[in-house]
Amino acid sequence: MSTKTAIVTGGNSGLGFATAKKLCENGIKTYIIGRSKEKTEEACAEIGENAIPVLYDLNDISGIPAMIENITKNNSIDILVNNAGINLKKEFIEVTDEDFLSVIHTNLLSVFAVSREVVKNMKTNKGGSIVNISSMASQYGIPKVIAYSASKGAIESMTRAMAVELAPFGIRVNCIAPGFIKTKMSSAALDNDPERKNKVLSRTPMGFLGEPSDIADAVYYFALSESKYTTGTVLPVDGGNSIGF
Repeated sequence: MSTKTAIVTGGNSGLGFATAKKLCENGIKTYIIGRSKEKTEEACAEIGENAIPVLYDLNDISGIPAMIENITKNNSIDILVNNAGINLKKEFIEVTDEDFLSVIHTNLLSVFAVSREVVKNMKTNKGGSIVNISSMASQYGIPKVIAYSASKGAIESMTRAMAVELAPFGIRVNCIAPGFIKTKMSSAALDNDPERKNKVLSRTPMGFLGEPSDIADAVYYFALSESKYTTGTVLPVDGGNSIGF
């Protein structure tokens, strides 16, 4: 794996950071795309020499081709992890058209645009692995996150369509649907809402929250040749939450 090169969007915190760290620790040169200069550079410094910061706001769709071309002009991209995304928690009738479009723009359109440009490189190099990050919000209904749920449901459908179309070129496309993972953001939200936290844990058969490293390990599996006959799948990493009763 020492010659592999990866791109991780939103890799400066949370699940993206854990994923980038896992890849870099295993000798994979990893470009971490983030819009915050301070956070992205600090993340790369913490991870080490295999982490390379790319400062870019993925909401600027029109600039994505040039940004990816700048990365790929001297690199063959073997792995793309589409992790960057935003959430919006609002009552259904309070969500404006602008709110909805903003989430779709970041969580879906940017994933498409980044993937399209990276696939051009992967096709030239006759192969690669793309891993999209979905959510439990695509597995069952969760109130007050209508735009986020719609975007993640679309990500899973897009994963299957991409997998079929790109398979002849040696490009595999898979998806991970994280359950409730222990990050700074989720811990703060759940700790301030004991009722929600109890509900989450009560319907999770394993009875505890996952770690960011659990997602990173799943991404790493999809990135390796050990998963060479696996494409178009959606893997819940959720302690059984999506099947819990």
